[in-house]
Amino acid sequence: MQGVQIADRRVGPGEPVFVTGEIGINHNGDLEIAKRLIDAAVLAGCDAVKFQKRTPELCVPAEQRDIMRETPWGLMSYMDYRERVEFGEDEYRTIDSYCKQRSILWYASCWDAPSVDFIDRFNPPCYKLASAGITDHDLLTHTVNTGRVIILSTGMSTLDQIRDAASLVPKERLLVAHSTSTYPCPPSELNLRMIPTLRDEFNVPIGYSGHEVGLQTTCAAVVLGATFIERHITLDRAMWGSDQAASVEPGGLMRLVRDIRVIESALGDGVKRVYESEARIMKRLRGTSS
Repeated sequence: MQGVQIADRRVGPGEPVFVTGEIGINHNGDLEIAKRLIDAAVLAGCDAVKFQKRTPELCVPAEQRDIMRETPWGLMSYMDYRERVEFGEDEYRTIDSYCKQRSILWYASCWDAPSVDFIDRFNPPCYKLASAGITDHDLLTHTVNTGRVIILSTGMSTLDQIRDAASLVPKERLLVAHSTSTYPCPPSELNLRMIPTLRDEFNVPIGYSGHEVGLQTTCAAVVLGATFIERHITLDRAMWGSDQAASVEPGGLMRLVRDIRVIESALGDGVKRVYESEARIMKRLRGTSS
């Protein structure tokens, strides 16, 4: 299996796990919160952060637009809320500049073609196709036509649907992320053994996009062969927003990246050898150095 290049990083077996802090819309439309989340990802040692980009008039169904909901900014329609949390040109230029300043990559999952065109102006290293869009072949084809690496998320999908989507992406630009689209997801529905199943099926780097509470199952995904990891991040899981409860706070993110790096080191290469550190013990217990 060949790795896939994301900017200056190679992602695949034998390479360091590529870790993304998924900011998504956990910034709640506040650029300063977005910057603090970028800072948290940098401090933890993440390779990238990810945002979500939508064109509300295309993504919000007509029957939902006028539904009123309570928000931190008062009572407003769902359409007004969706527009309130979307970043525009100025905000993304600031994000682009700030990520370059902090030496961290950023990319986005785009939910419609105009959003792909918008984000493409910033020369992202890759795109994530969200699980919701895996059956939207027009959107996937539009994203593939940018020529960039595609991370295909597989929540809510059958294996046949994943095969159909994967067939539209050149293999040398394809990464597949195992995922279950429940927020937060109970451990019994994570089905982490799908990671080797997807690896055997597609022969491309497989990763894990997790929405569970806690860190240990994400670490288990690395043990099972995930070559890239994505977890939602937040400043505080009690913050307002649909994704906050299934997100990792800054302290947890630091522990997660630390533990992933320890696991990488511990997994080794599968070749049995006698280490130099064992020689003295071997001599004492066996009376020989060989």
